[in-house]
Amino acid sequence: MQDFSFVANAHPSYIDQLYQSYQSNPNSVEESWQSFFRGFDYAGTGNGSTNGTATVNAVGVSSDSIAHEMKVLSLIKGYRNRGHLLSTTNPLKARKDRNATLALEDFGLSEKDLDTVFFAGNEIGIGSAKLSDIVAHLKRGYCRNIGFEFEHIQDRVKRRWLRTRIEKVVEQAYGLSKEKKLRILHKLNGAVGFESFLDKKYIGQKRFSLEGGESIIAGLDAIFTTGAEDRVEEFIIGMAHRGRLNVLANIMGKTYDHIFNEFEGTAIPDQSFGDGDVKYHLGYSSQVETLHNKKVHLKLVPNPSHLESVNPVVEGFARAKADILYSSDYDRIIPILIHGDAAIAGQGVVFEVVQMSELDGYETGGTIHFVINNQIGFTTDYEDARSSTYCTGVAGVVQAPVFHVNGDDPEAVVFVAELAVAYRQEFNDDVFIDMVCYRKHGHNEGDDPSFTQPEMYKLIKKHKNPREIYTEKLLSRGDLDKATAERLEKEFWNNLQQRLDNVKENPPPYQMQKPELAWQALKRSEAKDFDLSPATGIERATIEKIAQHLMTYPENLNPIGKIDRLIKGKKKLLKDNLLDWAMAELIAYGSILMEGKDVRMSGQDVQRGTFSHRHAILNDNGTDWEYNRINDLQKEQGKFRIYNSLLSEFAVMGFEYGYSLATPDALVIWEAQFGDFYNGAQTIVDQYITAAESKWQRMSGLVLLLPHGYEGQGPEHSSARLERFLQSCAEYNITVANCTTPANFFHLIRRQLARPFRKPLVVMSPKSLLRHPEVISDMSELETGTRFQEVLDDSEVGARSGKKIKRLLLCTGKVYYDLLAKKREDDRKDVAIIRLEQLYPLPETQLEKIFQKYSEAEVFWVQEESANMGAWHYLISNWYGKKQVQLISRRASASPATGFKKMHDQQQKEIVEKAFDF
Repeated sequence: MQDFSFVANAHPSYIDQLYQSYQSNPNSVEESWQSFFRGFDYAGTGNGSTNGTATVNAVGVSSDSIAHEMKVLSLIKGYRNRGHLLSTTNPLKARKDRNATLALEDFGLSEKDLDTVFFAGNEIGIGSAKLSDIVAHLKRGYCRNIGFEFEHIQDRVKRRWLRTRIEKVVEQAYGLSKEKKLRILHKLNGAVGFESFLDKKYIGQKRFSLEGGESIIAGLDAIFTTGAEDRVEEFIIGMAHRGRLNVLANIMGKTYDHIFNEFEGTAIPDQSFGDGDVKYHLGYSSQVETLHNKKVHLKLVPNPSHLESVNPVVEGFARAKADILYSSDYDRIIPILIHGDAAIAGQGVVFEVVQMSELDGYETGGTIHFVINNQIGFTTDYEDARSSTYCTGVAGVVQAPVFHVNGDDPEAVVFVAELAVAYRQEFNDDVFIDMVCYRKHGHNEGDDPSFTQPEMYKLIKKHKNPREIYTEKLLSRGDLDKATAERLEKEFWNNLQQRLDNVKENPPPYQMQKPELAWQALKRSEAKDFDLSPATGIERATIEKIAQHLMTYPENLNPIGKIDRLIKGKKKLLKDNLLDWAMAELIAYGSILMEGKDVRMSGQDVQRGTFSHRHAILNDNGTDWEYNRINDLQKEQGKFRIYNSLLSEFAVMGFEYGYSLATPDALVIWEAQFGDFYNGAQTIVDQYITAAESKWQRMSGLVLLLPHGYEGQGPEHSSARLERFLQSCAEYNITVANCTTPANFFHLIRRQLARPFRKPLVVMSPKSLLRHPEVISDMSELETGTRFQEVLDDSEVGARSGKKIKRLLLCTGKVYYDLLAKKREDDRKDVAIIRLEQLYPLPETQLEKIFQKYSEAEVFWVQEESANMGAWHYLISNWYGKKQVQLISRRASASPATGFKKMHDQQQKEIVEKAFDF
């Protein structure tokens, strides 16, 4: 079929001129116009009718006929653009009038034209046809129970691909086979029966039922079946609580026995520690067979009540699986995000995730977004929940198609589900399904929705469920006999009753993937595991090999002059066997790569580093060609993936957390531009990083690098809010560190993969220390046998000189160098400065040795942060009643730091002077 949509955009007088030129010389116009005019001439020679009384050309075609054809083409374009506004997608009532302007009169046509044959019918694949047939065809395609929104897509190939499939399938049942229809009924039986059963057996218990939206179960089943036929081996699913139990039971294959035990309160947790979580937040992994007996892996990611926060986690997980298991072949793994209508419209992380979907560092080959559109959010009407026409307005950001579908028509739901998979696999783009349905109960089963939506719930109370509606449709069409329908329903109810009567079920067989086996090989951490860090040093030859590699780059690379100067400076350090922060960091990554493990790092400006210290990627001065400095250390090595991120904290940190869940054998790092900015991702920190092991028994080795330190840069560029992380520390859930030497940072990074368990690592990383002349380490401190030092003693105090120390200054991070400078300046032999390099878990054994060594000294905790911030309250809560410690800091304040440089300098001076004033 020729695509003549370009014609509808042209002015009739312009077309008339082109047509005259074509008659004189067909080659004088573009090929696309030649094709159109050839077809039009064919229609005018007797094979099609024309209208009008204007001057007729040699083949009997009038200019008035051309104008009318243009009107019909505009009508077709109008239906493609706005037909969705007339679609019957609301199962409860007629939808709101959105002024679709698709009447004949809107295009200069009238009922008099309905019997006229138009060549424009070729545009929709039905050949020259009466206007009445063209309109009927368009209504069947665009104005039934599916509203197709795709004309905003700029790529003509994608639009034509969708049009072809939409305009061909106009029969009542969307071309579905009898086998698929029975499969739909089977899935609806399961979905409806499951909710009904729980409602009767567990009256009033929260389960956030799927009632009203059960057709999604048939839709998801169709997605898996269609995907499996097209090379997909795995689906990663993220969804909030509504309908989660139903998905677990009827899609994931979680046993009813297990679910019922959770309701009975007799379920035995599969963990020996942790606090657990409510049943509708839990994740699950399974391997299921599709309709055509193909096996696919399914993973439902745990999700807190912060609804859409799971989105980036799913994407990161899917990207990691694609990188690790499928050689970045995205056609073999699909992320699915199931949204609520209020959440997808209202939560900003949705936009962030969609915006990152086509970026090199974050693409996953396209996500299928499935919206359970209840037309309400908690108690808020949809008209109060968004400004856009649809809740899926965000799809326009990446020109993703949207299929709005009536949740009471499961055949339509299955059709768009199959179409969504085909589109995703063809173009590796996002696609949205907006299933308009309703919520039978209130926000939960104990809530009365009639308080705020009395009229809506009058309609819902009388409304039949999707299974009843579909059964009636099958019976009326003769696709199913009544006896079979009743038998299927009875069998399901009997099966449910048997399961409730404690007839134990066998979960579906599940074959673990390689990364899952790697997680299984790890242990749960114990208190004794934190007494001493494992040895993480490497051979001197390896250090020198990596350092030498970092100092050279290809001859055809022409970096900017500053890079040459930086490398010369580092070469000078290396001659003296010294390393600065950047060298120690890159050598740590290189050593991990040489051990065959991957390193992934992302965040704002991480390739060069916010403070221009890292330069992991060098850019050619003439071509912007990017050279990765540590990806070719040796033939067989891990991959170093480093990406400058979009300007997002929430989505990017969530993505990296998800990536870290896929395997314990990769080092995954997110770096904030400034540590303060992490608070844009506070939800990810609170709900996942600090709590996931306790709630869901999910370990992660994610590293957060948060530039922290008071250098007079103001309240938004000073503090990574150390106090917030420390307040969240318990049960050995995370590690919090604040290193002061390149060597210790090297060991801290390597320790992430060296321990037989994984913990998120939060690093208060430096800013000014990246170039501080004192912040260097000897190469020997990285060699075999060395390890991370949780506490650094004062190297200027001899082993037997502790009793001579009058004042013991404990500190962490950058303030150490300010104190050290003062100590040297005043030649104070009676003061010792101890660095706490790891704050949590608190290294009590090492600290006790320090306190014993300096038993005669007054003890002070010195921090740059205000008295109500930093580590002070955390430390004093641990030392209360055990050790007398006094505080030296800035006064308590509402803001993390002053915005005035002179005031900052004065405050810093006062802290240092007070530390030595005795």
